[in-house]
Amino acid sequence: MRSPTTRAFTLVEILIVVVILGILAAIVIPAFNSTVGDSAATTTYSELQKLRRHVGVYKARHADALPNVVAGDGSWGELVSADHFLAPPVNAWVGGANSRVIVVMPNAVPDAAYHTAYGWIYDPVNGDIFAAGFDSNDNPLPRP
Repeated sequence: MRSPTTRAFTLVEILIVVVILGILAAIVIPAFNSTVGDSAATTTYSELQKLRRHVGVYKARHADALPNVVAGDGSWGELVSADHFLAPPVNAWVGGANSRVIVVMPNAVPDAAYHTAYGWIYDPVNGDIFAAGFDSNDNPLPRP
């Protein structure tokens, strides 16, 4: 009579598979993180362009008057309505609790460094809008 043989993986074979999976994870995870950052920057740029277009539409409909934007958490005034935005835009590049916060300042300029203190900058004098964490060319500033 022949004794039954059992088949199983050896410890070396299992270790080789684990090492290969680790190498693949080391390659894929940084690429995934880069993609997430790129999508946040692209989304913010898109929201910025929409805000600027809606301010232009508002001015055209209201004899060159600018919308009444109040500093604070997503208070875009008349721009958040059925005619424009149904909800306040989010700055995904800044993210977090301050991604909807608007800073209102006359003669506003874009940010010089990345931060998370607010999401948008609005100039009530001429209607300029800047995304926080973006430079004067609307490019995202590097995150720390």
